[in-house]
Amino acid sequence: MPVPKIAIVIPVFNEAAVLPELCARLDALFAAQPDCAWEAILVDDGSRDSSAALIRAQAARDPRYRLVELSRNFGFQSALSAGLARADGADAAVTMDADLQDPPEIIPELVAAWRGGAEIVRATRRSRRETGLRRAGFDLFHSLYGKLTDYPIEPNSGTFGLLGRAAIDAFNALPERHRFFPGLRAWIGFPTADVPYDRQERAAGQPQQSLRRLARYAMDGLFSFSYLPLRVLTYCGVSIAGLGFAAAVFYAVRRILGIETAPTGYTTLVTLLLFLGGVQLVGIGILGEYLGRIYDEVKHRPQYIVKKTGGDRR
Repeated sequence: MPVPKIAIVIPVFNEAAVLPELCARLDALFAAQPDCAWEAILVDDGSRDSSAALIRAQAARDPRYRLVELSRNFGFQSALSAGLARADGADAAVTMDADLQDPPEIIPELVAAWRGGAEIVRATRRSRRETGLRRAGFDLFHSLYGKLTDYPIEPNSGTFGLLGRAAIDAFNALPERHRFFPGLRAWIGFPTADVPYDRQERAAGQPQQSLRRLARYAMDGLFSFSYLPLRVLTYCGVSIAGLGFAAAVFYAVRRILGIETAPTGYTTLVTLLLFLGGVQLVGIGILGEYLGRIYDEVKHRPQYIVKKTGGDRR
């Protein structure tokens, strides 16, 4: 049997403090699993520290490492797509974060599940170490996403996992710009397996994904895979129109029967105007989110621009 080639795709943004330990643990993985041909594709997403230089030096020392350096910070999803596009010679690709919250020691279990017949392998979290507002936000998003989207995902899974060759090709063929990797992974289908693990603390440094970026990421996931916000607007419009029609009939009947009707007060009028105005503004905002995404798609700008590579053998 030919030795399978496994690519490990890792987006990197300002992770100079973590990279030495990341490379050391990947080296240990490669040495412990000689039955696979390994390569690590590290995508520098416009880092402002020495991350690119460290990766380039590692690629010069070890041909199993490759650097893909983007021209600026395009975001985690674009960097992940750039790495998967470079995994064209691999039989399978592992996707993971650079901060070592996803332990490389779990990768052999992912590969074993893939060899067992799964084309997509998700690493599902038994536990996670985040606390405070970030943890509350993650829990809220995962609890709501499955109820709101048309393509539910495993609530305890994220980027960490494995794609087989067919799944890589299907993912790379998707043309959209606003990407939500767990949703796209669920959308493309293929036989799927889960490998549980305990998510770790960061090896060093601070989280590079701000709350604002995480909120934008959550919105990409919702608006890319759900029409529910638009349907809710329709339901609200029908409901409000129905209430207005019922009120009109009610007062018309009272007028015909000669029953006195109390004049509408200022408070009632202002409340109704504010309520209806608020609903309309929310509706315009939701329509704007969808329209903005359509506008980005029709421009057909590339998801990323590669500045240079290191250790590239193509």
